Amino acid sequence: MAADVYRDAWGIPHLRAGGVLELAFAQGHNAALDRGWQIEVERHRAQGTSASFLGAEAVDWDVFARRAMLEETARRCFAALDRDTAAWVCSYVAGVNAGLAEGARRAPEFAAAGLVAGRWRAWTPLAVWLAHHVLFVGFPAKLWRHTAAQRLGPAAARLFAADGPGGAGSNGWLLTAAHTATGGPLLAGDPHRFVEDPGLYQQIHLSCPEYDVVGLAVPGVPGLPHFGHTGTVAWAITHAMADYHDLYAERLRRRAGRVEALGPRGWEPVRARTEQVAVAGGADTVVEVVETARGPVVIGGPDEGGAVALRHPAHAWEDLGFGALPALLRARDTAGVDRALERWVEPVNVVLAADTAGGLLHRVAGAVPERDEANRRGIVPGWEAAYDWRGRAPLPRAAVGGLAVMANERGLAGPLGSEFAPPHRAERIRHLLEGSADWTAQGLSAVSTDTRLASAGPLLDLAATLDALSPGAAALRERLLDWDRRMDAGSTDATAFAAVRAAVVRALAAHPALAPLAEPPPYPAVFRPWLALLPRVAYALEHLLADTTLPVDRPALVRAALEEAAGRDFGPWGEAHRLAPWQALPGEEPAGGWPGLGGDHDCVLATSSVPGATDRFSRGPAARYVWDLARREDSRWSVPLGASGVPGHPHHRDQLPLWAAGRLVPVVTDFAALTEDPDDKPPL
Repeated sequence: MAADVYRDAWGIPHLRAGGVLELAFAQGHNAALDRGWQIEVERHRAQGTSASFLGAEAVDWDVFARRAMLEETARRCFAALDRDTAAWVCSYVAGVNAGLAEGARRAPEFAAAGLVAGRWRAWTPLAVWLAHHVLFVGFPAKLWRHTAAQRLGPAAARLFAADGPGGAGSNGWLLTAAHTATGGPLLAGDPHRFVEDPGLYQQIHLSCPEYDVVGLAVPGVPGLPHFGHTGTVAWAITHAMADYHDLYAERLRRRAGRVEALGPRGWEPVRARTEQVAVAGGADTVVEVVETARGPVVIGGPDEGGAVALRHPAHAWEDLGFGALPALLRARDTAGVDRALERWVEPVNVVLAADTAGGLLHRVAGAVPERDEANRRGIVPGWEAAYDWRGRAPLPRAAVGGLAVMANERGLAGPLGSEFAPPHRAERIRHLLEGSADWTAQGLSAVSTDTRLASAGPLLDLAATLDALSPGAAALRERLLDWDRRMDAGSTDATAFAAVRAAVVRALAAHPALAPLAEPPPYPAVFRPWLALLPRVAYALEHLLADTTLPVDRPALVRAALEEAAGRDFGPWGEAHRLAPWQALPGEEPAGGWPGLGGDHDCVLATSSVPGATDRFSRGPAARYVWDLARREDSRWSVPLGASGVPGHPHHRDQLPLWAAGRLVPVVTDFAALTEDPDDKPPL
């Protein structure tokens, strides 16, 4: 039996099929039609072939993808799948291949880039997933900590502990029936990622006799990995900020025509080969791919005087956790979600779930290795056995009282990580939720759009101590001390604070005390977002302003920033704080330009710019959801742009104004209320 495709008023796909494999085929076919350009870009990125049509700007990523062996790791993980999961993934891939030629005809980017739709292999969804998340955990932060410790001393790395410029996180919370007006739990939140065009998350409804689930899919990957509602149970995640990717210093040499690495038991042969990265408009780049017993070498090589290998669970244990994905769709209660997540590997997440029978779940899911504490802090020697992995660490879980909050803070996952987000978002969400006992799905938008900036405190506290300011600076200081600390889009005070903060960040980054960190270490360019000093200072500013170990006159920096900003005419924060989404190819801006929003890095509305560099933001809520366990049809959701990834389509950017305003659209689950779309029906 072929699947049928329906659409709601927002163009969101609702797929119904006679069986699990037919439904997986339909989901792949839909991804090819609605998101053909997007998933082909991701396939090429996973293979390390994106520079062949995107040009020189994509070379650094492609070199990393080859050296990190993303596609080969995915092939190994696919080969290790159980038979049923492998068949399910293959059905999805067959659907992609059946629809990709039509998807390419619909998407103008293919012609603009001179790209012909390719063919997906059985392991391609695993490679796409790995490419999305290999840098998600932020292992390059270990390169930063290693550099800071080398140049400023061992204590320096702790100065910059914060949710850094390349990181990603989310808000999530669970309210039991005691806190809602619905008679059942509410589960809500928003994943914070780079906002992409097309968007990373796709709203979708998957229905067959075995299950009926709505949720947020990742185009190119089957199922609903992170956020879903089956009608009787719903689940959601945030990034646990756990540390499970390790970097090993390697000693490599060439001998008798082969490459060898020094291991704990002496010199040992390694796998090595050369590959060519094709570059549109330029010469090919030759890459040597080296794999030691620790993992693939991602920095340096046998001829470069040093090397660093990456070890992570998917590569080391040949398991990406894909067996959890079909099991999640089949879950009927929190116990089923819990069982499914026993198979989860990465990314390591904090999970919240609730069911209609009163079941609640709060746990960490994923694979974290047991190893020496030094592995978490930086680069460790690969030739010393003390730093080997020793199996998997136990994962924490907790009981849920009236409510539970997850926001990347040092909470449930604290024993598993080194750096976490500041506690501000989690504390603010909890404070807001505790203020009412009759929450509804619609009412929770007030929480997800909250703009109070608690991290402004240290800078404003220093400003309050200053005297002998010029009249203009004194007036600005008093204005900021009277400010309500809300980064509202219409607030000119928020813009004034951002200007003073930016000046402090720039001055601190240029201070002689941090001069040894001004020059990034000679690591590959793909790691530069984690190694640039100014963003590091920007995201750790409240810690740096409170620290007394660095020989920096902090009041003098704030004084100079106030004097610099004094007398300026500040417009509304939303005029400066505008969305700048990532696009593989430059596309047309919406009429009137990309919207300006309130919020800031440490607000619940976590729209993250880089203070000191730009007020525009690229990271923010990549989706929003509220799962209602009393009535699934009362659930709500939104994405930054729309259901379609095709430029010019009516549903390409129709949710953008709603998303910018913090509003959500209804979740429709009744097929009688939907419109059948025969043009997108998958073939038999």
